[in-house]
Amino acid sequence: MPIDRGFQRVYKKRDIHNGHSVYQTPSAVHGIHGTRVAVDVDLCTGCLKCLTLCPVNVFVRWTPPPGQAKVDPADETTCLECLACEIICPVDAILIARAIQPGDTLKALVD
Repeated sequence: MPIDRGFQRVYKKRDIHNGHSVYQTPSAVHGIHGTRVAVDVDLCTGCLKCLTLCPVNVFVRWTPPPGQAKVDPADETTCLECLACEIICPVDAILIARAIQPGDTLKALVD
């Protein structure tokens, strides 16, 4: 099941981690990290594709207990909204809050 697109309305902010909000989901151990770049850490499989692909290094590798690698949007304020991470995530664990429309993003990349 992909990240809940309405998570900010539905779930309560429970904590701050690495300077970003953490939202508690019903079945979560780690919850959804970030607001502008949101990662459902419980869905994340730790493939690190987003970390490798991101042109502005939004993500860092994080190993929460019990020790499986995950990604954390430690620098979400630098996000360019290119959507590469959201597209490449094999489990739909990433959601980018878009300030501009997807067509605008594509046009900016082409230009």
